[in-house]
Amino acid sequence: MKDPAGRPESRRAAHARKRISRRPSRLGLPAGSTAAPERVRRPDAGFPALLERVWRRAAQAPDLRSALDVLLTLDGHVPADIQLRALNPAEQAALTALCGLHWRDIDDGTGTGTGTGTGVFAYPAGTPAASAAPAEPAEPGAAPAEPGGPGGPVEPPAFRGEIGLTTSGRIAVRTPGARPLDPRDLVGGIRRVPWSRTVLAVYRRELDRARARRAAGAADCRAWLAQQGAQGRDALVAQAQQAALRTAPFVLYQQDIQYTNFRGRNTLTGKTLWPGHPDCALSALHGLPLELWSDEDTQLLVCLTLLIRSAGFGRVEEANGTQLSVDHVAHTLERVRRAYNSVPLPGAEPAPAAASHRVADLDRLAVALGERRRQVGRSAQLYREIHGPLMHKVERVAAAPGPAARSRQAAVAEHLRSRLPLTGATLADLARDLDLAPDWLARPHGAFTTGLESLVHEAVAATVTAFDADFAMSRGMRSLPDLVRALRGENWAEICDWDITHFFCCVVAHPEAAAHFGGSPAALADAAWAMSSRMQYNSWHFVAGNLPPVPEVAARDHFVPPVIPDLAFFSDQHHHGHVNNNVRFSIRSPQAVDVDGRRFEGFMDLRLLRCAGEPFDEQDLLAAHQVSALIARATSHAARLAAAGAALEVTAFDSAWHWTSITGRAPAGAEVPAGQVRRAS
Repeated sequence: MKDPAGRPESRRAAHARKRISRRPSRLGLPAGSTAAPERVRRPDAGFPALLERVWRRAAQAPDLRSALDVLLTLDGHVPADIQLRALNPAEQAALTALCGLHWRDIDDGTGTGTGTGTGVFAYPAGTPAASAAPAEPAEPGAAPAEPGGPGGPVEPPAFRGEIGLTTSGRIAVRTPGARPLDPRDLVGGIRRVPWSRTVLAVYRRELDRARARRAAGAADCRAWLAQQGAQGRDALVAQAQQAALRTAPFVLYQQDIQYTNFRGRNTLTGKTLWPGHPDCALSALHGLPLELWSDEDTQLLVCLTLLIRSAGFGRVEEANGTQLSVDHVAHTLERVRRAYNSVPLPGAEPAPAAASHRVADLDRLAVALGERRRQVGRSAQLYREIHGPLMHKVERVAAAPGPAARSRQAAVAEHLRSRLPLTGATLADLARDLDLAPDWLARPHGAFTTGLESLVHEAVAATVTAFDADFAMSRGMRSLPDLVRALRGENWAEICDWDITHFFCCVVAHPEAAAHFGGSPAALADAAWAMSSRMQYNSWHFVAGNLPPVPEVAARDHFVPPVIPDLAFFSDQHHHGHVNNNVRFSIRSPQAVDVDGRRFEGFMDLRLLRCAGEPFDEQDLLAAHQVSALIARATSHAARLAAAGAALEVTAFDSAWHWTSITGRAPAGAEVPAGQVRRAS
């Protein structure tokens, strides 16, 4: 950067500039100069507060089954099957014995459950009703005791168990032979559960079956890994390390061992542990003789491999918060197989089910699904559901757009027709019209220096209204000419060195969204800018994933760019920005952009969010994806204009722009000359 006289900026000046707040309400003031924080997180916000509310409701439930309904769904915030698949074999056997509950019998919405219903509880045929035991007096910090099962004569308890909710959101169950639950790991306390002799007998039978299945699965995993050879195993370990490094954080379990790169003590490569770190469980396997691997580590690597082969690194997130077992992976692959087979593919036979749960059979299915996924993606819209409290993701195949999607698209098209030099009745018509004459994107339009900026803003503004969103936003790169120049010179290191200010994000807020921020337009503008800044970071984080894997790119922190849209529920739990800015329900629609012959996946996206009320649905996602496709198309046209020599720069959508667009006033620091610092009085 240069000073007003055109001289290179000194280090002192650069450091001074970086200490100036960019927050709209404090633009030009030294950062951190307030006597106290202007915004403090609400005590009822975030994941710990949610867990406290969940436990209070579960503790007040009249019986065990009602309490489990609350705990398994986190009081309606997640599907029950996620929590059931987080149980270790002993805990799963306990719930089956106590109330006939097993993860296999839960229908997750794809028809893969084997029980008789689609609710939380489904009683498999042949499960005996457990006998009841008398309730015991509640102890301090404990919820009331439970009968030992539904119905039957009362008999003395054969064992006094416990159920609790851990601080990670998992259900904890004290089983026979186990120590009492540690209150340091729990939210609130425990619920005591007496076991009858009938329950104990069912538990022993279920646990014996589970242990036998697990031992057979572990032996099969070890045998399959032995067939890969030392070099093959090392390659699989390296692939799993890359998956951990290049995707969003995940939390996986093997029995009571946690494998994670998300907060707390990390055991996998990620933000905390660098590749090759000795604390990384995967790094420790590299070059280690197979006979020295634990059963947990062998199953971890095999399961990660199967998931990755079926869809790439992103499939790993579909195991988030669960036991990473061969049976669970088989369940996931079967769910995916049925979903893909629901899409007719001309000339293609339906994908057959795996012949068994042996690793070799599952591996063949995973590879077949990876190939079929590419075919399905050309005929139907794939997307992912994200369940925020447990960071769990599920890939879905969308139905065809219906009246609701078409209505939202029509509202956006009408808005754009009235404000941009485009004609047509639908978004597809507008796109075709843009293809015929895109040159206006490089010229001033309306209040903006380029038509591209005008199109981005109008599309985002139209989306806020048409989708009844509290915020909508779209991100991209400020200087397409700079990117074209760097690509032609193969200056990969230069692109990696660009900071987030080389990117932009236009955020538009609904006029009534201030109600979620104390009725303050200033707080609303600050929230919009916080979102814009984070989206600039996301662009920075994804761009390197589209470059050749030269050393400079490999060393640069980046994620694999997203390629399919997603629909998120209750995202205001973990991510600090989501918690602080009430990001509860959202749609993300990423799109690829072609720049000088190179395809950049996830180069831009359109995001919609609601701070409260009803979540978005699949039809909303389908409509939003068409709006983002139009913006991406315009961006690709702008890139071609830049490649042809157009000086196309995006200068809008900075902090001052967001302040003015939301409050209608000029920022307080607008009058400060360049290089000067506005002091707080």
